[in-house]
Amino acid sequence: MQNHMQELIVHFFNKEQNFGILCRIEDVSFEPLLPEKINSEFRSLTLFFLAGYTFETAEILDNTLIFEAGFGSENFGSLVSVPLLSIMQIIVDETPVFINLASIKKVKKSVKKVDNNGVDNSMASFLSNPENSKFVKK
Repeated sequence: MQNHMQELIVHFFNKEQNFGILCRIEDVSFEPLLPEKINSEFRSLTLFFLAGYTFETAEILDNTLIFEAGFGSENFGSLVSVPLLSIMQIIVDETPVFINLASIKKVKKSVKKVDNNGVDNSMASFLSNPENSKFVKK
């Protein structure tokens, strides 16, 4: 799915075909961060249209679509990074030409807790054998 999406976007780049992307805003990053007033206006699925300067700056790096765009009445500039799998649709002339049905599984990093009980029990077993006393430093 991701490879097909990337090939389609690169094809649009080569043909100089403007297009829109409908994407999950929670996965999109902005550098610099957008002011809260602008950021709060985005919906969970947001459409970005790549045309003009935005289209000219667009590229794909590390499975991420990156482009520069201006936001709000002040045209606040930001570098937008959209993971390819967060793009739900690619739209040309108001017609969806690609629909992403894949779901992203977010991997949760688990913190392992060390159980010192096992170490203590092991040491107690070791020390309970009189033959092992020669290994213990005094």
